Amino acid sequence: MHGAVVITGGGTGGHLKVAKAFETEFISRGVHCIFIGSVNGQDKQWFEHDIKLRKAIFLDTRGVVNKGFFGKVKSLFQIYTAMSHCQEVFDKADVKTVISVGGFSAAPATFASVFRSNCKLYIHEQNSVMGKLNKLTARFATEMFSSYDETSRIKDYPVDMEFFDEARIREKVKTVIFLGGSQGAVFINEFALKVAINLNDMGIKIIHQTGQLDFARVKKRYAQLGIDADVFDFDSNISKKMAQADFAVSRSGASTLWELSANSLPTLFIPYPYAAKDHQFHNAKFLMEKNLCYVQRENELKEKYFFDCLNEEKLHKMSQGLVHSILLDGIKSMVDIIVQDNTK
Repeated sequence: MHGAVVITGGGTGGHLKVAKAFETEFISRGVHCIFIGSVNGQDKQWFEHDIKLRKAIFLDTRGVVNKGFFGKVKSLFQIYTAMSHCQEVFDKADVKTVISVGGFSAAPATFASVFRSNCKLYIHEQNSVMGKLNKLTARFATEMFSSYDETSRIKDYPVDMEFFDEARIREKVKTVIFLGGSQGAVFINEFALKVAINLNDMGIKIIHQTGQLDFARVKKRYAQLGIDADVFDFDSNISKKMAQADFAVSRSGASTLWELSANSLPTLFIPYPYAAKDHQFHNAKFLMEKNLCYVQRENELKEKYFFDCLNEEKLHKMSQGLVHSILLDGIKSMVDIIVQDNTK
């Protein structure tokens, strides 16, 4: 490939994990990468000090969704200004390939690629419901990658190998893990505490990711209940925690959903009710329709339903089915396509 590849997008961990996966694969092939994100959101936390990048650029952009008229106008003006800056970057680095992983951070570089005749745009859509930016720019893309769209040539999600390495078929429920994500989920924390005594009486161990803000409170409650649970706020080796569990209760953001699938870990998904376009519900529904998970909305979830989910015969079949739900080398296959397109 000639010139540097631009990887753009982010805002949240789900988008940024995919961006990081593309970066790692391109760099392993000797391709220079530039990351373009925003000063808002989590982009700088992930890429500001990444020495493997040729350059990391963070622009002052914000999302347009859920803003009033003047807020939308200001955001669009910021995107336009940032787009001009991206054009300058493309010229200096001879950029002919842009990969968007979605999120408002991706807007300037994505639009900049659309207005260049010699630049190819590739899009990875993480969720089952396409984001507004991707929906708007998909028709200009050379290739659209999706875990949900049957027309995608590579129908997969980039997941770190560690989740596959730790995978196993579950047969007995000895340990349950509750995952609220790194930011935590108060609803899942409260539900875990409600069912904790019964789980303990059944001899089932508890692993619980609380998020930083609720860690002290939840840790104290387990102590008051006399339950020796593995409680933590964040762990960079979350795959190790998942590997110890036989059943999970989790939100259904795209990255977590596919990491659990790669680990063959049967899960009850409780979608975040305020996710844009209810995409967390639709993410989980995609697996549920294949009998590969359980799904309940917050306002529907009952303790009895949770305990009914612990049927070991059903969980064994579910775990077996998850083995084939995601490929090992999804990111390699995507980059193969991009490299082949750009060496013709």
